[in-house]
Amino acid sequence: MPNRFDSAIAYALAHESPWPRDIRAHIESGFFEPPPDNAILGPVAPRGGPNGLILHRGQEVARWGDTRQVDMTFSVAKSYLAMLAGLAHGDGLIPDLDAPVRALVDDGGFEEPQNASITWRHLLTNTSEWEGTLFGKSDVIDRGRNLTVEGQGRKGLARPLHAPGTYWEYNDVRVNRLSLALLRLFRRPLPEVFAERIMRPIGASEDWRWHGYETSWVEVDGRRMQSVSGGGHWGGGVFIHAEDQARIGQLTLQDGVWDGHRLLPEGWVRQCATPCALNPHYGLLWWLNTGRTRWPSASAGSWCFSGAGGNITWVDPELGITAVLRWVDQTKLDGFMAAVRAALQ
Repeated sequence: MPNRFDSAIAYALAHESPWPRDIRAHIESGFFEPPPDNAILGPVAPRGGPNGLILHRGQEVARWGDTRQVDMTFSVAKSYLAMLAGLAHGDGLIPDLDAPVRALVDDGGFEEPQNASITWRHLLTNTSEWEGTLFGKSDVIDRGRNLTVEGQGRKGLARPLHAPGTYWEYNDVRVNRLSLALLRLFRRPLPEVFAERIMRPIGASEDWRWHGYETSWVEVDGRRMQSVSGGGHWGGGVFIHAEDQARIGQLTLQDGVWDGHRLLPEGWVRQCATPCALNPHYGLLWWLNTGRTRWPSASAGSWCFSGAGGNITWVDPELGITAVLRWVDQTKLDGFMAAVRAALQ
């Protein structure tokens, strides 16, 4: 029997990511940056084929490919860090997002004049302008990064820094600095917190894992633990399959509530989906569709968790859609959204 979403499925399969299957070779070839800055510090794995699924009002209505293929997700991990920050905020570990991080994190990372006024909101909106080297990677590596020409544009230039909160830039070292700061607050490995507070309550599998780098081990309260990365740029990050990702996306569509239990603090999803002052398409580590100017075929209130190579979780509250696409050509995402919208009409 034909599925009304067959056109959307066909579209996703017809527009596979241009990335090769050998992720290690892709990174080592200098896709993100040339040697020696591209040195891999964390686990990497070959990617599987394109796959995904669509939920409509919480019910699965379509799937394609191997939705249990555990793959790297790259910057989707950033959006998961935002959820952990929400838990820290709800727990009172971060009473004020606009307070300086150094008031709560005393590990030397926020003492220099450039970093002293950085707030949690700055880190969560990619406006921190944090300066320094973390786990062997300098923030300069990602200065000047332009996602629209990823793999082609020049970056890594030591441009003059702006005051925290006055300049937007996508910078993986700074996101990793946020991850370490959250670890300092929870005093536990972030994957443990994520499993306990998010993944197990939503019925996710035990197949996922979240890695850091061989250089990102720290000691907290006498316990050696790894600070995880906010992507797979230098290896590491979240390795997960589409079915678990769909549950995470659905949790956010449901405003952080699952089976009647509130998992994310009330109002946190709204905060994550509120555009930051310097980039209308970015909230708290979530990609937004303000004015329908990023994805015209999706609702203005949509958000995406987006990772390099075409790893997408699309949440559209107006349409009641949660969709996960693995290894799709990201430049064709709006066409998929249009096909889904057409299937609902």
